[in-house]
Amino acid sequence: MTDLLKPQVGERCNDPACGTFGFMIAASQYIKDRTDQFFDLDSDMAKFEKYEAFTGCELVHDTHRLALMNAMLHDIRGKIIFGDTLSNVGKELKDYDLVLTNPPFGTKKGGERTTRDDFTYPTTNKQLNFLQHIYRSLKADGKARAGVVLPDNVLFGDGDGEKIRADLLDKCNLNMVLRLPTGIFYAQGVKTNVLFFTRGKEDKGNTKEVWFYDLRSNMPSLGKTTPLLREHFADFEKAYTAEDRHSVKDERLSVFTIDEIRERGNSLDLGLIHEEKAVDFVELGDPIEAAEEAIANLSEAIDLIQSIANDLKRLEEVEA
Repeated sequence: MTDLLKPQVGERCNDPACGTFGFMIAASQYIKDRTDQFFDLDSDMAKFEKYEAFTGCELVHDTHRLALMNAMLHDIRGKIIFGDTLSNVGKELKDYDLVLTNPPFGTKKGGERTTRDDFTYPTTNKQLNFLQHIYRSLKADGKARAGVVLPDNVLFGDGDGEKIRADLLDKCNLNMVLRLPTGIFYAQGVKTNVLFFTRGKEDKGNTKEVWFYDLRSNMPSLGKTTPLLREHFADFEKAYTAEDRHSVKDERLSVFTIDEIRERGNSLDLGLIHEEKAVDFVELGDPIEAAEEAIANLSEAIDLIQSIANDLKRLEEVEA
């Protein structure tokens, strides 16, 4: 993600759910490798890169301390806030040139809605709230960009999910959705994607078409014994960086116009190719992994039911 989005000298970079600060360290190292460890820069710009360019926010206290230590070990002194991006603390995280992040999955505890008071579409789904925050936090200059890891439910959920996706497609150019293999994040059954988008200068009509790359279908079974490696992304990187993606011959690459996406209710659950492998007894997989997938699906269903129940309670209170 860092190599494809190419952090530049003088840019303000942020991770609103920074964990141990890995994305920002990668972004800093990307620039260091291209500026002789900042020695090619004048003193003011070198100071900016060290103290201001790379920032983050982390909610968990012990993880925040690890982020501070990790940043210090890599000679980064940017501000790392201890707080919740989805509270009003996150309102100060804005005007960035680059956001790289992997937000936490799930809903807020007890199905609560975010306490952030500036979201147009507040919801109990943390990933949708983070997505809102991210594209709103980018500079509206036609160059500010983001790479975000998100689960499948963000791509197709209706209600607020559809509204947030429509808003994203308007405010940004969503130029690529990478469908990742299963089992590489969290539980085996959780399916994830990387969304790459650039904030437009205007708030309407920025996405004309969306490209999809399917790195999920017909892939080897990945896990502890067969890890996901950089070489698995080689063809994707060629497609992503191609000057004319329409000329790329790759069955995993596909494109949908904005009109086609709108006809599907702004669903982005697209771009998966037909599974060619025949399912037989040998390929049924690990029963433990199958159980984990069932648990993940049940957890998502419970979160959705809790959200509906909370909405009904609020409706009853208003009517009363």
